[in-house]
Amino acid sequence: MSDVETKAKREGAADSPTTVWPPDPTPREAPRRRLRIFPLLITLATIGVAVVLGRAMWDAYMGAPWTRDGTVRAYVVTMAPEVAGRIVELPVADNQVVHRGDLLMVIEWTDYGIAVRLAEASARQAQVDAQNAESEAKRRRPLAGSAISTEQQQVYDTKAIAAQARYHEALATLEQARVNLERTHIRSPVNGWVTNLQARLGDYVNVGRNEISLVDADSFWVDGYFEETKLGSIREGDAAKIKLMGYSQVVRGHVGSIARGINVCRARVEATTRAGS
Repeated sequence: MSDVETKAKREGAADSPTTVWPPDPTPREAPRRRLRIFPLLITLATIGVAVVLGRAMWDAYMGAPWTRDGTVRAYVVTMAPEVAGRIVELPVADNQVVHRGDLLMVIEWTDYGIAVRLAEASARQAQVDAQNAESEAKRRRPLAGSAISTEQQQVYDTKAIAAQARYHEALATLEQARVNLERTHIRSPVNGWVTNLQARLGDYVNVGRNEISLVDADSFWVDGYFEETKLGSIREGDAAKIKLMGYSQVVRGHVGSIARGINVCRARVEATTRAGS
């Protein structure tokens, strides 16, 4: 049927109140095709994102092992006086930053200064005695066997040797006195922070008693605890990134060494059950 006949029929039927004609069909093939392509594109995009994320997770967990179980550690230098005495100077406070060579404590040094002067005098006296004994033995060596006996010459030689030994002993005593005087001034051996300061100005300190400690600022390291399955991917010298809790800055370092074992402390809890009557 042609379009002209169809149009004529509709116009003719429009006069009849009981005839209803449907609207003209519209083309829907192109929108339907678009709707079918959208799910496919979404599926492909989802698969692509999943592959990328999966690859990233594989690299994060297998290619680059990481752990949350780590401990920041540092060496603590314990300072104990090597001479006894009263503290006359204490220029530092607890948690203060100090540098290598800074003065930490001064112990009363008057007695040690006197000991140095006494040792110096004893060393000079011993030196003079050694020189006199050597000169006396030297003068009598040509006379041995004629004017004096060989036995007497041996006595003079022995006295000279003994005097020389006493002189060296006096020098050692003098050196020890000077060392003790120097030890009255306690200085920091490292850069770091004062911690566990037990001493106070005027306290009497004894030899070997811990009075001050220093956290070595140049000795920090991190102990990381990894599972055995991840140790195969870790080598000495590998680059490492450390994220400390509470700090946004990332610390970079390297693997210094791999321990062969760790010390695990276990607490055993024993429960006692009592039967009631």
